[in-house]
Amino acid sequence: MITKPAVKDGVERRPTHPGAILREDVLPALGLSVSEAARQLGVTRQTLHRIMAEKASITPEMAARLGRFCGNGPGLWLRMQQAHDLWHAERQLGAKLERIPVHKVSSAA
Repeated sequence: MITKPAVKDGVERRPTHPGAILREDVLPALGLSVSEAARQLGVTRQTLHRIMAEKASITPEMAARLGRFCGNGPGLWLRMQQAHDLWHAERQLGAKLERIPVHKVSSAA
């Protein structure tokens, strides 16, 4: 389940990219360099740098690696990436999204 981004003073905040969490919280708390974290994750430094620079997304494979590495499971990392991507997609589509009709579909199967 994706939670809505935080709203403060009536302004919806952009969801944090999971790479920022790695850069600002995880690696400093662990006292690890990017090189060492990449080695432990089994990825290249470049791959980890791109994620931490918010230039690459968390893939399911990377989510599995990070979930194991951080001990919090892959779902958290995928949900963070999904919230970030959806927020940007909705804004990029803007008025185009508003013009799409809404159809109420029964969920009964």
